[in-house]
Amino acid sequence: MAAEAMADLKNKALYRFITDWAGVKYKLGGMDKRGIDCSGFALLLNKEIYGLKLPRRSADQATVIKEKSAGQLKEGDLVFFSFGGNGVDHVGVYLNHGFFVHASTTMGVIVDDLNLPAYQRVLVKAGPVKD
Repeated sequence: MAAEAMADLKNKALYRFITDWAGVKYKLGGMDKRGIDCSGFALLLNKEIYGLKLPRRSADQATVIKEKSAGQLKEGDLVFFSFGGNGVDHVGVYLNHGFFVHASTTMGVIVDDLNLPAYQRVLVKAGPVKD
């Protein structure tokens, strides 16, 4: 359950950040509470919580991670998807228990289940940002 994943977060600042942004609607190119896209959300989260600088686009963000398998994911790792089939076009941030947070085009900022077939089919890359 998403609530359990949130409750088990080790980083309390991450918990507050997600709670603060939960439900903000999706807006392509958006970078604030009026609307945000997936890569903007990942960028702001990494900057605020981990002090890491990420490129703006999800495809570019995918080039700055240290790749690992989905079974080895840790809190804060990035997960990348290819919904369009032409390379990376979506990004989220892994939490725990198979859950991740992302700016969904239909639901806005939401905690979602990575094990859903819809995500498993299109998950292409995952891992932490390289130091």
